[in-house]
Amino acid sequence: MATYNKRGYKAPKEKVENDNAFIEEDVKVDEKDSTTAGVFNSLDQTASKTEEWVANNQKYIFGVVAAIALVTVGYLMYQKFIVQPKEDEAANEMFDAQQNFQKAVDATKSTDSLFNLALNGEKGKSGFKAIAENYSGTAAGNLANYYAGIAYLNTGKYTEAITSLESFKSDDAILSTLAVGAIGDAYAQKKQQDKALEQYVKASEMNKNDLTTPRFLMKAGQTALALGKKADALKYFTEIKEKYESTPEGSTVDALIGLAQ
Repeated sequence: MATYNKRGYKAPKEKVENDNAFIEEDVKVDEKDSTTAGVFNSLDQTASKTEEWVANNQKYIFGVVAAIALVTVGYLMYQKFIVQPKEDEAANEMFDAQQNFQKAVDATKSTDSLFNLALNGEKGKSGFKAIAENYSGTAAGNLANYYAGIAYLNTGKYTEAITSLESFKSDDAILSTLAVGAIGDAYAQKKQQDKALEQYVKASEMNKNDLTTPRFLMKAGQTALALGKKADALKYFTEIKEKYESTPEGSTVDALIGLAQ
């Protein structure tokens, strides 16, 4: 009997191979599902352990949360009912002292008495000295240290001036520099020229600007010249000439450069 191959006929082997492919694919899917299930099981176990830990430590957790809340509320209450009223009170106390200070600055004579009023107060009003002591930690109390330092400097109490000015702390570019320079003035009046020079140089390097920088470079140069440090003096005077020629110090520095050369 004759046999023939029908066109397009596929051998059973290929079907078996395809069946094997399906089997292999099923195995791969099963393996993937197994891995995913393992991940979820692991997460479930971790979550269970976390829940168990929370359940066993509820008192501790609630205690920590309560403590944080108490500290936060306490801080806010302290700021509102203690710090702010004290700031306001200190600012009010400053008014009369500042008025007397400005009168002393503007006066042409009897300035000592006005500076002393600014320092010590009058008629039940506090002066800068008491404000700095009684309101330490406030902005007004800190500023009172600066005013007191300048008042002491102008009344010849140089040691007290240094103490007050060193207690003054500020981020203000001008005031912070002026305070350091004023400490230099106090040391200069105490005939401690080396310390004065140190403060002048420090002030000249702070917050470079056309107001304070040439002013304290000039004082540094003059002090260095008095100490016989001509090279240093020339350096300070030259910086004024090169960088601050348009300032009042720059207009008079040429003669000092000649002395330092």
